[in-house]
Amino acid sequence: MLNKIVIFGVGLIGGSFARALKHAGAVRTVVGMGRSAASLARARELGIIDVAGGDMAEAMRGADLVLLAAPVAQTEAILAALAPHLQPGTVVTDAGSTKSDVVAAARRALGDKVAQFVPGHPIAGRETNGPDAAIIDLYLGKNTVLTPLDENTSGDVERVAAAWLACGAIIHRLTPEQHDKVFAAVSHLPHLLAYALVDDIANKPHADLLFQYAASGFRDFTRIAGSSPEMWRDISLANQAALLVELDAYMAQLTALRAHLAAADGAAIEAVYANAQRARRQWIEAIETAETPQPKDSAE
Repeated sequence: MLNKIVIFGVGLIGGSFARALKHAGAVRTVVGMGRSAASLARARELGIIDVAGGDMAEAMRGADLVLLAAPVAQTEAILAALAPHLQPGTVVTDAGSTKSDVVAAARRALGDKVAQFVPGHPIAGRETNGPDAAIIDLYLGKNTVLTPLDENTSGDVERVAAAWLACGAIIHRLTPEQHDKVFAAVSHLPHLLAYALVDDIANKPHADLLFQYAASGFRDFTRIAGSSPEMWRDISLANQAALLVELDAYMAQLTALRAHLAAADGAAIEAVYANAQRARRQWIEAIETAETPQPKDSAE
C-alpha cells in the first residue's frame, strides 16, 4: 500500500496509472500536478486524483512515489523543480518513451539524489489524450520496462515494479541504451511513418477524394498518427540517433522494394511480403500465448 503518490501529468498515462492503483486498492492519496489547471480540475472531478497540487513542497511532503507522465522534454525541468523538496524515502520514476536522455536529465537535475530516480516506460497507450482518456485497465497484461541505474537500491526498484504490477503490468528490465535501440525500431519509427503518410495524403490537391475512399486498412495503419504531436516530437528528437539508424535501414528496404517493383519482379516482391507475413504471424502467436491465462494448479 502506497500512502501517497504524486503524478506530474494526469492524462492518459498518468491518469490510467492512478486509476489502476486506486482500483487495486494500492494507494491512499493521489496528488496531481501539471501545467493545466483545467486538466487538474477535470482529473479531480473524475476521481483520478484526490488533490490538485499547486505548491511543490506541499505536494512532495511525505510522498512514497512520484511518477513523471509528462512529455520527455519536460523531464529535466520537473526534476529540477522537485529536487529541493525530494525527501529521503521518496522514489521518483517516469513513463517516458526514451531513456538515455531521461537518465542524463535526471543526473543533471538531481545530482547526488539521482539514486532515488528509477527510470521506467509502460508499453501501452491510445491515440487519445487528457484525463478523460484515462482507463483502469490500460496496463493490464502490458509490458513495462524498467531501466534501473547502478545507484538505485533494490528496494527502490522493487517499489516501482510493485506499483506497475498492481496495475496489471508485466515487468521487464533493459539498459537505457538497449531500450532506446529497441523502441526506435518498433515504436518510434512506426509513429514517424504513420505521421508521414497521413501528412503526405493531406497535402495532396485531391486529399478530400483520397480520404473519402480510405478504408479500414488505411485507418489501422495510421491509427497512431492520432497521438499527441507534441509528445512524439519530443520522443523523435530525444531518440534522434537511434531513430535515424532505423529510418535509414527502412529507406534502404523501400529502395530495394522499389527496384523490385520497377523491374516487375513479382517473385522478389512476394518473397518480401511472405517473410513479413510469416514474421507477423509468429509475433501475434507469441503475444496471444503470453496473454492467455495459465490454468491454476489443481492442488491450490
